[in-house]
Amino acid sequence: MRVELVTVGDELLLGDTVNGNAAWLGRRLAEAGVEVTRSVVVGDLLAEIVEAVTAALGRADAVIVTGGLGPTYDDLTRDALAAAAGVPLVLDKDLERRLRDRVAAAGRTLVPMALRMAEVPEGARVLPNPVGSAPGLRVKLPGGVAYALPGVPREMRAIMTGTVLPELRAAISGTPAVRRILRTAGVWESELADRLAPVEALEGVRLAYLPDPAEVRVRITATGPDAEALAGRAERTARELLGPAVYGEDADTLDRVVHRLLAERSATVATAESLTGGLLGAELTAMPGSSATYAGGVVAYATRLKHELLGVPRELLDAEGAVHPDVAAAMAAGVRDRLGATYGLAVTGVAGPEPQDGRPVGTVYIAVAGPGCDPRVTAPDLPVPSDAAAARAPVRRMTVVHALDLLRRTLLGVAGETGRDDLPAHREERG
Repeated sequence: MRVELVTVGDELLLGDTVNGNAAWLGRRLAEAGVEVTRSVVVGDLLAEIVEAVTAALGRADAVIVTGGLGPTYDDLTRDALAAAAGVPLVLDKDLERRLRDRVAAAGRTLVPMALRMAEVPEGARVLPNPVGSAPGLRVKLPGGVAYALPGVPREMRAIMTGTVLPELRAAISGTPAVRRILRTAGVWESELADRLAPVEALEGVRLAYLPDPAEVRVRITATGPDAEALAGRAERTARELLGPAVYGEDADTLDRVVHRLLAERSATVATAESLTGGLLGAELTAMPGSSATYAGGVVAYATRLKHELLGVPRELLDAEGAVHPDVAAAMAAGVRDRLGATYGLAVTGVAGPEPQDGRPVGTVYIAVAGPGCDPRVTAPDLPVPSDAAAARAPVRRMTVVHALDLLRRTLLGVAGETGRDDLPAHREERG
């Protein structure tokens, strides 16, 4: 089963609205074993929508169109599907009645323009919308089937989950593909691909690399009559090749993995932040119930506060500045002691856009102070954009990921990544 996506709306083309519908649909269809082969965005122009839908059905078995089903003149998806099918739009009396009842129940007066939502291409099947006014549509066209869904995310998801996905699953012939997701941190996708070459070579297995700042999700897709067993073999091999670079699978996140490891050890962590300005603490409080393992944090952005709040020696700050491995180590030990946590996790560095204390943008030191040992300090190699003005957000995000991963590795008792200088290797330093 091959499906293409067409999302409709000038607001998507112009960047006024992020195309979250396509991302959500892609994930859900992949989970259902449906192969999504293309996704396009078109504006609110009748001819463009018709061309996109007919072209998609020249390549795929079905096309899913989102947007353009509202009551205004620029909502043209119904008209486009009617034109593609060579049929007129007709008023669906049952839809008209539901619209009138819905408006009356809300204490409003129905405006004539709203009745556009009751018009459907002749012969189309109406897909009920349990959470809104505009129904979905299923239209048989030359080459395949078109499903039209509202652009409002809540309404689109309700119709897709309740009607369209079950129908597509039933239409899949043969054994559906089996997919697994492995989540990694601290390794570039080129290095992952190099390590996973033996998995890539397996017959019936395809890998995809989905990068985020300092993280990469590896999607394993297995096909064929033994897809489930093949996916299991590919996943086991990948885990062996990647080792502790794999921190989780499927919907796991680094913060949840860290919280689980802390809970298993009846331990807590406190954070001391400079360049991230509270982002690390925010990440560690995203999970409900995180107070059981996250003690709290100190944002010591100003250099003097690193001494006053965290006990970093003043002479160290005077001699080396705020961005130094020994400063990170002292921050981690200080926040652990002051907040009474088992572990202290600290970050200091230069997020940009300007260098600091002679250190370039992207210089970051991360430290973990645990019970009964010296702080562990790492300096991740961060890929910094050539435009320093654009570096700040990614540097801060990558710092959060590397910090959580260092804590994870510390809790597991495993070393950091090592490798060539062009890889995000952790250079261990003692504070």
